Amino acid sequence: MTEYICITLVSKPGDTAAAFQSRLYAFWTHVLRTKPDDYEMVYAEASRFETENDCITRQYFVAADGIPKIVAELLAQGIDFHPIDADDLYSKYEATSPDWFQIEH
Repeated sequence: MTEYICITLVSKPGDTAAAFQSRLYAFWTHVLRTKPDDYEMVYAEASRFETENDCITRQYFVAADGIPKIVAELLAQGIDFHPIDADDLYSKYEATSPDWFQIEH
């Protein structure tokens, strides 16, 4: 059974939700078009943005073995994220509606 890691992406301080959402859309579109196998590692997206300090966050469930590839893309595209705990694993059943959207591949 595939295990997943929850990764939290973080906006720039003071960003609007629309600006952050636009950057995330561009990022995921880039990954889907240039590295579709890596995109397939993303199982679910949180159904809403959260606010933390002066930043906006969005969480994703990514297959544990896909984390290095997704992190490399995040770094290359300048998308910030919280430190990742590789030992904090989840099953796909923990990403349930209405809190999560499963990504169709």
